[in-house]
Amino acid sequence: MTTNVLVAYGTTNGSTAGIAEAVADVLRKEGLTVRTAPAVTVNDLTEFDAVVVGGALYAGRWHKDARRFVRHHRRALQERPVWLFSSGPLDPSASERDIPPAPGVRRIMLRLDARDHVTFGGCLEEGAEGRMARMILRSGKGGDFRDFARIADWAKQVAADVTAGSGG
Repeated sequence: MTTNVLVAYGTTNGSTAGIAEAVADVLRKEGLTVRTAPAVTVNDLTEFDAVVVGGALYAGRWHKDARRFVRHHRRALQERPVWLFSSGPLDPSASERDIPPAPGVRRIMLRLDARDHVTFGGCLEEGAEGRMARMILRSGKGGDFRDFARIADWAKQVAADVTAGSGG
């Protein structure tokens, strides 16, 4: 049985999209059929057996596109397995310890009975959009804190869970 997985994400400057693509690459290597898409572009979940939703964190809140995606597709998401990830800390903390989900993401986890949530480090580099992003960069606190080995490990676990759930 082919298992179709959607990896949808909300991002402003592309860091979370990079994490979503890394997750999707691992899921494909594990034999799953995967589509990645900005959350705002997804209209229907009918073809998907499982969903991974990622959102960048801004001041402790998930990206608006990820929040709207979950709100809009709530019923469909409740009918299939869902995993969530956040990206955000602009320091190595996400690679050093588990960071609990932000309060709004925790509520989403409970509403959807999500299988798992993980927070990965974020990335903010020169050319980023937004006044706050520019202020952070000017203060010298930017950089790329995404841990792609950790992302791959988590994605392998998602793949194993999806495969086990599909009887494959």
